[in-house]
Amino acid sequence: MRQIKVIVEKNSDGYIAYPLGVKGVVVGQGDSYEEALADVKSAIRFHIESFGSEVLETDPPVLEAFIAEAGVDL
Repeated sequence: MRQIKVIVEKNSDGYIAYPLGVKGVVVGQGDSYEEALADVKSAIRFHIESFGSEVLETDPPVLEAFIAEAGVDL
């Protein structure tokens, strides 16, 4: 089993989840945090089955992930 870092966002329509360090676009969604996480795990498995384990070979690997806010002048 390989550990993959996943970002889960909550918005007014539910939850969106996407993995870090995976080549290509992989997204999961759900009405709850748990549903979104389960959906993205399924999407990651399908992505690997479709394109091979090379999609996990990122260099350098993601060691840590941080969430930050930044003010932007408009």
